[in-house]
Amino acid sequence: MMEFAQWLENTGFSTWVRESPSIFAFPVVLLIHTIGMGLCVGISAGINFRILGFAPGLRLSPMARMFPILWLGFWMNAITGTILVMQDAANKLFNYDFYLKMIFIALALVVLRMIRNRVFLDPQVDKVPLSRNVKNLAILSLLFWVGAITCGRLLAYVSPAVGGVH
Repeated sequence: MMEFAQWLENTGFSTWVRESPSIFAFPVVLLIHTIGMGLCVGISAGINFRILGFAPGLRLSPMARMFPILWLGFWMNAITGTILVMQDAANKLFNYDFYLKMIFIALALVVLRMIRNRVFLDPQVDKVPLSRNVKNLAILSLLFWVGAITCGRLLAYVSPAVGGVH
């Protein structure tokens, strides 16, 4: 695995992202990652807070139209996140924090899907009170996204457990 990580890190593209003085290298990749996170997590958080009772005057059903933008942000993050891992693969792929971040993201996506199915596919969504189970899903979603963001930030500061160099 270490050989693969080192190969990935030493590809021309990874080297360019990591070492280029161009603003279009690391700075723009990180900027797009941040914008994607804002779209994905921001929209998810807005929906979650509405489910939890914030802004009760806003109907939930029209918020379903935000899902394509949420998914755009997710894919922006997936692509730029892959690039960010590639340019430092020998460290990131041997860091438990990276895998914890991936688990939090996976859990957040599962909960997002559950919320979409239980809230936005219900024709009564704006006519009946939301169940405690749906509110619990909203809380879990917020916790999972906070966990993913926290782990992502810690990746810059936490050393690999084994194998990688730091």
